[in-house]
Amino acid sequence: MNPERIAQFEKMAAADPTNEMAHFSLGNAYLQAGRFADSAQSFERCVSINADMSKAYQLGGEAMIKAGWEDKAVAFLEKGYTIAGTKGDRLPQQAIAKALESIGRKPPVLAEEAEVAERLRESGAFVCRRTGRPGTKLPGPPFRGTVGAWIGENISAETWRQWIGQGTKVINELRLDFTRERDQELYDQHMREYLGIDEDVMREIQSGTGAAPTA
Repeated sequence: MNPERIAQFEKMAAADPTNEMAHFSLGNAYLQAGRFADSAQSFERCVSINADMSKAYQLGGEAMIKAGWEDKAVAFLEKGYTIAGTKGDRLPQQAIAKALESIGRKPPVLAEEAEVAERLRESGAFVCRRTGRPGTKLPGPPFRGTVGAWIGENISAETWRQWIGQGTKVINELRLDFTRERDQELYDQHMREYLGIDEDVMREIQSGTGAAPTA
């Protein structure tokens, strides 16, 4: 990870300590740089602000394991496993289970809330893939391309509006200039992280196998 990128995320997190995505991006940057203890602490701050970010539990737990904090990792990962199950975030849930198994632990039995979310989907309700909650389906893709199409089918209008507000913070705090390709890529990275479009989901999108909730 480029030290300049880490410095950008550190500045963003310091400028707005309540910005969960700043802490998420910083935690991810630290993780890629091998700074596992710093990474774990950033992910802890992230979920203290937004307790529903199952991907943050996954990456934070992995960072804790690599930092040698196995007992702390177990509690963190178990909580994340339950949240991911409740939201229907199957890919982070599966990754959390693998992380637990890597240190000789089994994932917890899911609570009843996960069954409720699944029943909502089966009933035909639109459930936002990021939040795991019922919402309003977007009238169409918010922009062109396969990622835009995926967002239109999987992300609620309410979550998309929240991202627009978050995206404005990203632009202002990082002073992005969209005439520069690197700044556009950085904005897109923040958007994907906020909406839960990680590498596994990107593979789904590119292969055309990403499941969409029913409208």
